[in-house]
Amino acid sequence: MTDDTPVLEIRGLHKSYGDLEVIKGVDITAKRGDVVSLIGSSGSGKSTLLRCCNLLEDSQEGDILFKGEPISWRGTGLGRHPADAKQVLRIRTNLSMVFQQFNLWSHMTILQNVMEAPLTVLKRDRAEVEASARKYLDKVGIGDKCDAYPAQLSGGQQQRAAIARALCMEPQALLFDEPTSALDPELEQEVVQVIKGLAAEGRTMLIVTHDMRMAADVSDHIVFLHKGLVEEEGCPDEIFGNTRSERLRAFLSSTRQAQ
Repeated sequence: MTDDTPVLEIRGLHKSYGDLEVIKGVDITAKRGDVVSLIGSSGSGKSTLLRCCNLLEDSQEGDILFKGEPISWRGTGLGRHPADAKQVLRIRTNLSMVFQQFNLWSHMTILQNVMEAPLTVLKRDRAEVEASARKYLDKVGIGDKCDAYPAQLSGGQQQRAAIARALCMEPQALLFDEPTSALDPELEQEVVQVIKGLAAEGRTMLIVTHDMRMAADVSDHIVFLHKGLVEEEGCPDEIFGNTRSERLRAFLSSTRQAQ
């Protein structure tokens, strides 16, 4: 991979559930160090697109390339599936996903949660993984919660633990699916500050978000999805300061009214 080869590239992606087509031919590129935010109304296809990027959902048409390497497929249409299970595992571990609902294991301590995937999936050395896990828990500001269980933490702390868990996989990119939407406003800011810090480090991130302020602050590029298509895209100044699409203008107006 050369320096200008995108970490993640989506070309002409289509995704359907039966007769319902929710992604209708989308192109997205994230180069190394890019922060790309996906915005749009509920049902516009943002989260589905993110799950297709990480191969948690099968797409029916189009190409997904990771560091220039195309996903291998077998079958067509609704019968299309990745052809190489080892490729899927390798790419998925390099595109760490942070979900809306934290998805922490309730019977494990926070430290154990962060260590689990590097130990079981990557087969890394336990002492090395523990040191890395403690480092990332410190980075997200909950290093003192290593021995606590998820139920003993606030929602904001649990989401920060989920971010530390994603970082501990040492991924090439982080995928965030509405990381703050399940949180109260004061807890939301804890997570936003962590994401801003990761953006400042130059980490490659693809973020589905309802938080327009965060999107404006951290993004290099913003994609507005409407009914499964890219309606408008550009840098934050273009999206928020020089809006061309009437649909985007209406969406931004509705989000401002909801705040």
